[in-house]
Amino acid sequence: MFNFKVVTKSEDSGARAGFFETRHGRVETPVFMPVGTLATVKSLSPEELLDIGVQIILGNTYHLYLKPGCEIIQLFAGLHNFMHWDKPILTDSGGFQVFSLSKLSKTSTEGVSFQSHVDGSRHMLTPEKAIEIQTCLDSDIVMCLDKCIAYPANREQAEDALKLTGRWAGRCKKAWENKPDRKNALFGIIQGGMFKDLREIAVHTMIDFDFNGYAIGGLSVGEPRDVMLEIAEFTLPILPDSKPKYVMGVGTPKDLIELVALGADMFDCVLPTRNGRNGQLFTHFGTINICNSRFKYDTNPIEEGCSCYTCRNYSRAYLRHLYMTKELLAYRLNSIHNVYFYICFMEKIRNAIHTGDFYAYKRDFYKKLNENEIAGDG
Repeated sequence: MFNFKVVTKSEDSGARAGFFETRHGRVETPVFMPVGTLATVKSLSPEELLDIGVQIILGNTYHLYLKPGCEIIQLFAGLHNFMHWDKPILTDSGGFQVFSLSKLSKTSTEGVSFQSHVDGSRHMLTPEKAIEIQTCLDSDIVMCLDKCIAYPANREQAEDALKLTGRWAGRCKKAWENKPDRKNALFGIIQGGMFKDLREIAVHTMIDFDFNGYAIGGLSVGEPRDVMLEIAEFTLPILPDSKPKYVMGVGTPKDLIELVALGADMFDCVLPTRNGRNGQLFTHFGTINICNSRFKYDTNPIEEGCSCYTCRNYSRAYLRHLYMTKELLAYRLNSIHNVYFYICFMEKIRNAIHTGDFYAYKRDFYKKLNENEIAGDG
C-alpha cells in the first residue's frame, strides 16, 4: 500500500523530487505536512485545506489517545472518517509529547509510564501500544516509538536514547508485521543527539529493519540552527536513497529550502498556524507582524500576487483590526495565508527541481529576503 519513487534529482545539490503512493492518494515530494494535532489543523476546515492544496496532514498519537480516545475513533473506522479528511495522514508515535508534556514520566526498557497532562491519569506507552493506537487511527504512515532527549544532552544520554530507540524499533516492526490487515507504511526514527558517530550507528540500525521510510528525530529541540543543519547534512546522505527521508519538526522557510538541498523529502511544523495565531505572516520577502501600527491604514493584501483566499479578499488593515480586537476570524484568515504560503513554497521548490532550476530558485529566494532586510521591511 506504499510506494516511493524519486523522479528528478538536482544536478547542483542533493535536492530531489518524486512521490509516494498510499491508499488515500499520491503525495508529491518534497512535501510539507500541516500539523493536525487533535484531528484538526487549528482553525481550518478540511475543505479549506483541500482548497489550499494540502496533500497530507500529521496527527498526534499521544493527544488522540487521551482525547477523544480510540474507542470513539473506532466508531468511525479511523481518523479519516472521524475528521472528514480523505487524503493521507501521518501519525507520530507520541514519544515526543510524552517527553515534553507529561507531568511525570518514567522510562524503562518496557516503555514510558506517564501522567496525562489532561487529567492526571496514569498510562503506559510501549512500542506495541504505539502501534496499536496508530492502527486504531488507521493512518497511512505510522511512526515507531522513539526515546527523545533534550538539548543539550551529553554523550551518555544520547547513547542510552539511541540504544532504547533501536530496541523499540524492533518491537514496533514486529507488532506492525503482526497486523494481518495492515494497510499503512512504517517509518523508523534516527536519534543520536548531536553526535555524528551515534547518528551513523542509528542509521545502520534502522536500515537493518528495512522500514518504508526514515525520519530524523531529535532536531529542532533548542539547538542552534547551524548545528541542526550540520547534523542533517551528515545524516541525510547516509540514509537509503530509495526511501523517503523525513526531517521532523522543522521549520522555517529557510530551514525547508536548505534541508531540501540536502536531500530531505518530508517536513512538518506548527509554525504556519501557530505563528498565524500570533499575528506573524509569511511572505516571499520575509515575515510581517500584522500588529505593527504601520498596517493600520494599509489597503494592500498580505502579499501582492498571492492567490490565497485571505489575500484575494482582505487587506492588511482589516487583518490588523481583527487581530488587535482578538476576533476569532483573525486566526482563521492568518492561518489560511500561512499554510497556503508553505504549500505553494514547496510546490515551487518541486517544480524548480523538476525543471533543473533549483539552484536558481534558491538563489532568488535569498535575494528577495536580503532585499527586504536592506530596506528595513518585514
